[in-house]
Amino acid sequence: MRIIAHLDMDAFYAAVEEQRDPSLRGQPVVIGADPKGGKGRGVVATCSYAARKYGIRSATPITRAWRLAEAAKRRGEPATLFLRGDHALYRQVSARIMALLAGEADAFEEASIDEAYLDLSSLPGFEAAETRIRAMKALIREREGLTCSAGIGPNKLIAKIASDFRKPDGLTVITLDQVQAFLDPLSIRVIPGIGPKTGAFLRARGIATVAELRLVEATQLVEWLGKWGHDLHARARGISESPVSNEWERKSVGEQETFERDTLDPAFVLERARVMAGSVFQRMRADGFQGFRTVTITVRFENFVTLSRSLTAGSVMLALETLVERVEHLFAPFFDERENPRSRRIRLIGVRVEKLARAGDAPAVTSPDLAPRADGESFPPNEPDPSSQVPDQRLP
Repeated sequence: MRIIAHLDMDAFYAAVEEQRDPSLRGQPVVIGADPKGGKGRGVVATCSYAARKYGIRSATPITRAWRLAEAAKRRGEPATLFLRGDHALYRQVSARIMALLAGEADAFEEASIDEAYLDLSSLPGFEAAETRIRAMKALIREREGLTCSAGIGPNKLIAKIASDFRKPDGLTVITLDQVQAFLDPLSIRVIPGIGPKTGAFLRARGIATVAELRLVEATQLVEWLGKWGHDLHARARGISESPVSNEWERKSVGEQETFERDTLDPAFVLERARVMAGSVFQRMRADGFQGFRTVTITVRFENFVTLSRSLTAGSVMLALETLVERVEHLFAPFFDERENPRSRRIRLIGVRVEKLARAGDAPAVTSPDLAPRADGESFPPNEPDPSSQVPDQRLP
């Protein structure tokens, strides 16, 4: 019998800031871009539960977060504190928490900076697993002063959904015979991989709950969503065979930047792209990779239409100069009629390297291959089209 737990730190960045500065506790705190009095660019990384009462959420545009905060203040609510965040500190706290968790499980998987899976299948049953997880939650609170929410289930999928069922500081246990009764009344959005667009796509076809999704034949889901339809058909039934394993390896390294002002100045955009390429290259090397085969750039125009373009080489590229050359080549068409016939200004750019390689994986590239692959147009905010295949996911 499989017993899997998923632990998810509650409002992690904001909680770490509250622990560092106790005066922030209970206050509406937003971590993310500088709002600049309602004229900032970028999004919210995370926020405290007090800020969520104002309607602010992760990925909320920072301008909207500012307006919501100002509206709350006019109602007499406490003023919202906007912080840029200390990601080095967040990584340090995360490392300590993950070290605590890793020693308490048969297998351990760090899913992100603030969440992890634990395989507890060697325990005699779900009651014993619940006792173990309660002890671990108490230990994290004692050592770090932080709370987390947890889910326990027969696989990673159910554990993940269960951990989000009661937040903050919750614990939900779902045994094998409870899976379908637990899932059926929930919104389809609880299924990992169903985002806003796919959710809207399915709701337009009368499918709003997991129970309704479960009634759709696999062939119909495949017709709508490609090969991911098979996986979605299984997930609606609570089926997942994905193992708990830390043998996952990063597939890409990338960064994005939202400009202070929309622009079509090639000198400015390319300079920011070069800086971004340098940062991505350094991070790739810091993660233990020597090179890459694919370079992908992203451009979001002032009307929020977002395009991605890629170049892939037959061999591994090892040099920063090669990365910069390809980034410049990919961006060039966005300054003329080839990719921007209406001369729209650019709001955001991104640079990403993919198909990463460690030392000795493959010989270095010897000649350039500058045939771009068009990854197509996406809808704001750069989410995958519901009719396209869902991108690689770690969970579950």
